[in-house]
Amino acid sequence: MRIPDGRLVPLFTDTSGESLTFTQQNLPDRDHLSDADLRTGAPRGGLSPIAKWLERIDPGTHRRIKGLRLVTAYGIAALLGALPTITHGLHGAWALSLLAGNFALWGSVSEGRTIRRDSSRDLALLCGAAVVGATVMIGLAPLLTGRGMPGPELTLVTGAFLVGYLKRYGVIGAGIGSQFYIGQLMAYMTRLTTADLATVGVAGLLAAVASIIPRLLSGPAEHPAVALTVTPTEDDIPALFMGMQAAVVAVAIVVMNHVIGLEESAWAITASTYVVASSTAGTTERILRRVVGTVVGVPLGLVFLPLAIRAPLLLWMAAAVAMVIYAMALPERYDIACAAYSFTLIVTLAAAGDHSWVLLAARAWETLLGGALGLVAAKLVVPRRFLRFSR
Repeated sequence: MRIPDGRLVPLFTDTSGESLTFTQQNLPDRDHLSDADLRTGAPRGGLSPIAKWLERIDPGTHRRIKGLRLVTAYGIAALLGALPTITHGLHGAWALSLLAGNFALWGSVSEGRTIRRDSSRDLALLCGAAVVGATVMIGLAPLLTGRGMPGPELTLVTGAFLVGYLKRYGVIGAGIGSQFYIGQLMAYMTRLTTADLATVGVAGLLAAVASIIPRLLSGPAEHPAVALTVTPTEDDIPALFMGMQAAVVAVAIVVMNHVIGLEESAWAITASTYVVASSTAGTTERILRRVVGTVVGVPLGLVFLPLAIRAPLLLWMAAAVAMVIYAMALPERYDIACAAYSFTLIVTLAAAGDHSWVLLAARAWETLLGGALGLVAAKLVVPRRFLRFSR
């Protein structure tokens, strides 16, 4: 989407490192299905290779339902944010659809309850956290802008810290940290000001409605994420250092941006923020998988660029399919999830009017930069009592 100052911002923000794991609960033993089970939809013999593969990685279709819910939440929020009756009178109304769509999408990714009532409550909290994050960016940006100042991207350091630190509180803590960062990121990329605070608040309300409705409809058919790579713990030290690792890298990228200049420093900060895990080995593995996914997903997205002019609708359909794949792969194949997201980011940028190969390719190398700095931080910013376990 092109903003008033002529810059283009992605319609999807980059939080593909959300460290959620999915579990399948109470699934039937497929070797002992009755005829009644078969008649009600249990898999039969003679499935196609694609169907067998899907059933193997997503038994019960729970992850596919999750993926469809992500796409639906984004679509509802984006459409509501584009309605003239809602945008009328709002300052910065051009950004409403973009904000609401991203708040709803990534709030749905972070939500991880099995009961619809609890899911609805958490989705409302998560969308609210995004509003708070955007408000903090809007409030601090003027203080960090001007001659001799580091720039508003320094505010992202606080969000990067919370993404790592709040994982100590489990699924909801990790989600709140992630949404706070997303709110900051969206406000930074769209250059929102205090005059746009009402638009941010409306975006949060629209996102909550748009994300809760699909969750209520999916109901017991969905088994969402119920665990994190970092489980809730009373030990504050590992989570504190995860937050510190992400914050240190964010500061380094801000400095680098002022020294040599980066196409979009926020992309590099985001890449480093979401690869932080509870151990050096875990962070290293996530970085490698993210690099592989980015190297595959970005070129694949570039191949689809000719469709941006001839058939943009096909690009949007491809992006929707890629986000379903993202949801399916995220629990166990982080590399595939990152590839799917990288592809989505590239094709949505192209569909929105950005056909610059230089800018799109920057997505790849700045992700590599963020990952490399994240790896350095994971090896250096480690509590002394954990050094012997993390090397």
